[in-house]
Amino acid sequence: MSEQLWRKNLINITPYVAGEQPKSDKIIKLNANENAYPPSPRVREILEGYRCEDMRRYPSADAGPLREALAKRAGLSIDNVFVSNGSDDVLATAFRAFFNSDKPIVYPDITYSFYPVWCDLLKIPGRTVPVGEDFHIDAQSLYGEGNGGVVFANPNAPTSLAENREFVRNVLEHNRDCIVIVDQTYVDFADKGIDCLDLIKEYDNLVVTHTFSKSRSMAGMRLGVAYASSELIGYMMAVKDSYNSYPVNRLSIETGVASVQDEEYFQSTLKKIISTREKVSGQLRELGFEVLDSQTNFLFVTHPKYSAKDIFEYLRDNGIYIRYFNKPRIDDRLRITIGTDDEMAQMISQIKAFMGK
Repeated sequence: MSEQLWRKNLINITPYVAGEQPKSDKIIKLNANENAYPPSPRVREILEGYRCEDMRRYPSADAGPLREALAKRAGLSIDNVFVSNGSDDVLATAFRAFFNSDKPIVYPDITYSFYPVWCDLLKIPGRTVPVGEDFHIDAQSLYGEGNGGVVFANPNAPTSLAENREFVRNVLEHNRDCIVIVDQTYVDFADKGIDCLDLIKEYDNLVVTHTFSKSRSMAGMRLGVAYASSELIGYMMAVKDSYNSYPVNRLSIETGVASVQDEEYFQSTLKKIISTREKVSGQLRELGFEVLDSQTNFLFVTHPKYSAKDIFEYLRDNGIYIRYFNKPRIDDRLRITIGTDDEMAQMISQIKAFMGK
């Protein structure tokens, strides 16, 4: 029998691996950087009052109401805003729209691990540059006339560290001939001087991405955002309309608008998470952990005496999920999502038990 030749045409790709999703609701889940608190009460009002018969109608093709709300909050035009199914879809759309040369796009070696997956999937050449021993990104490593594009997360994941606006400006100044994407998934948890959204008014090659999954507690709704010049947003719209003209459903649009309009609740939730983050950072340092100065809703930690993998497995066996990366340079570190004060207290208690304290 002849070989099935069609098998040679199947895709060969190593996919992105998300954090483990436990099957029990009794697990303390601190491995996916989800928000510890529910969405705005206004979101609940939309859900409780939603009319099922509205589902028979298509949603807004361009998510217009949500784009309008986001533009108003940011002091921009609706033409500067793109919305799709989570920041992953937004970033994938941007990769399709902007990275079409034979030059490599550049990104740090320790960062969001979806970037190389998209390069592989979309046949985009990629080049990694090493972060420093302190896990900060060297701006000069992202310079280059030969770049086909630049993408970096700021604050970065899984390191939790952020670079300042001068860093972003330097990268932009040295990459005038290509698109620079700044992935600001965690920026709402960072110091006020980190957000570079306003720089899109100065740089027509800058794309800034945000998400509703972290700071807005809406990971289940799958909402992501890109901000850029109207020209670049137009190209992203064209890509979207070429494969999925209705990506965001009606319910996600309406709940997204409700979330954006409840600024008071949004800020109060951020304050609680940041407060817990600082408290737990101090507790872990007292136990001998090295804890990087997080600008996110998670911590990146290591202990000089104990194996990260052993701690991870002990906590998992005791119903607490955190993230362990079996990868070069970071296999001695753990990423711990900030949960509620009670959840974090239970985690600290289990870590002390592991250490025999």
